[in-house]
Amino acid sequence: MGLFKRKKVILALGGGSARGLANIGVLKVFERHFGRDKMPFDVIVGTSIGSLIGAAYCTGMLAKELERRSLGFNWPNMVDLGFYPTGLIKGDKLEKIITEMVDGSTFDDLKIPFALTTTNVETGEEFMHTSGNLIKLIRASCSWPGIFTAVDIDGQMLADGGVRNSIPTKAAEKLGGTFIVAVNPGFSVKKQKIKNALQALVQSLQIMGEELNMYQSGVADIAIKPELKDIDQFDFDKVSIIIKQGEIAAEENMKDLRKRLKSIW
Repeated sequence: MGLFKRKKVILALGGGSARGLANIGVLKVFERHFGRDKMPFDVIVGTSIGSLIGAAYCTGMLAKELERRSLGFNWPNMVDLGFYPTGLIKGDKLEKIITEMVDGSTFDDLKIPFALTTTNVETGEEFMHTSGNLIKLIRASCSWPGIFTAVDIDGQMLADGGVRNSIPTKAAEKLGGTFIVAVNPGFSVKKQKIKNALQALVQSLQIMGEELNMYQSGVADIAIKPELKDIDQFDFDKVSIIIKQGEIAAEENMKDLRKRLKSIW
């Protein structure tokens, strides 16, 4: 490599709730092409459900096992309703799923260096974490403000990392990433007749989210965007379709990825 150190390659896994499960399909393809123990990424960083998938993968879990477990994701398993100061869903069921997915691991236990993002809902600050209580931080990163309760960690009310980092490319840059591969699950902007205030609100959030995704994925050297037409963030009954679309999108980018990785090594 002469006088030059090779570039630092980072994989950034975007959020999107059910749509974010496309990250698993992308990991399946990377595994097929590179091998589980020869993945080309120095660090994996995730936001929202991307933080859960990324952390579980960094424990050493195979992508196929991630897929198998994700087939059990559904709203009854995740929802414990109530009226809480920062959300309608307490989040204890979600934390149980997270604990099982990462097998109680800590940051230090992970086989691939890992980071995740959260947002302080009281101040608007964004945070990137490479240490701390992994399970609580993933829970925070996956907690949509107003839906799941925010998580109090060291006096900070932390919630969904996707509020500020729907695709964590900024975090990847802060980690020293000089070659960033991002997965952009996208938002579900629908062409529809708006009939009530709730539809208008949800559609507006989707439009804003898609604009943020376009900006943040533009930072990446390679952005993988699965085709998830007519699939929204709540469609956990379409897990197999979502993962398959992640596979298709990753395969479409594989030739370019291999070529560009070869040029920096």
